[in-house]
Amino acid sequence: MNVSILEQFKLDNKKAIVVGGAGDLGKAMAEALAEAGAQVVIIDIDDRMYDFCEEFKKNNLNVEAIKADISKIDEVQGSYKKALEILGGKLDILVNSAGIQRRYPSEQFPEDEWSKVIAINLDATFYFCKYAANTMLQNNGGKIINVASLMSFLGGITIPAYAASKGGVGQLTKALSNDLAAKGICVNAIAPGYMDTQLNAGIINDKKRTEEVFMRVPMKRWGTGEDLKGLTVFLASAASDYVTGTIIPVDGGYLGR
Repeated sequence: MNVSILEQFKLDNKKAIVVGGAGDLGKAMAEALAEAGAQVVIIDIDDRMYDFCEEFKKNNLNVEAIKADISKIDEVQGSYKKALEILGGKLDILVNSAGIQRRYPSEQFPEDEWSKVIAINLDATFYFCKYAANTMLQNNGGKIINVASLMSFLGGITIPAYAASKGGVGQLTKALSNDLAAKGICVNAIAPGYMDTQLNAGIINDKKRTEEVFMRVPMKRWGTGEDLKGLTVFLASAASDYVTGTIIPVDGGYLGR
């Protein structure tokens, strides 16, 4: 019996982890999964996530929070274990949305800042994917959604660590898809464009830079977390069961220019 297209988008009884769920984009992605019916555990270092969870619960959404510094491998391992316990040992969906940004001229980029950007943006993404894949292989598959960036395609200015990490996320997504697709795990990435987030506060508050950005963005506006919700649910649901190894821009048309 064929399932209707609207039924395919439902996530009832699905179990999800959103790493970086206290960020502006991660919060929206976690909310989208919960609104579609999933039980969600957020992993982040920012205490704001506890307030978000209270808001979600008032709307009858099933969301819990775990605090962790994912620049440290032991906290990646520990937070994943705790999340899995909350979810009853089952995982259907992993979203890797954690990310940090540091800006310095390339020839002056501090070694410690480079290491931290790579640790959070790329290393932790791989580790969570690895742990999730092992769980999903025991549960007949699942969906992994990484958050890439326009900088997975472009080089940017004064952001060598961020560009390298997000380029790595794009290639990691393809490599993991090649290894896991035949085993029932779809691995895709969302590449947000210029988004209205804390990460971009410096650009947003600079009128000249905003004008420069909008010259390249056909929609002439900043993106928001709301713009990621539909694609997140699609990639997490049965509606995308033949979609894997992709990096999908959500950029207001930026790359089309």
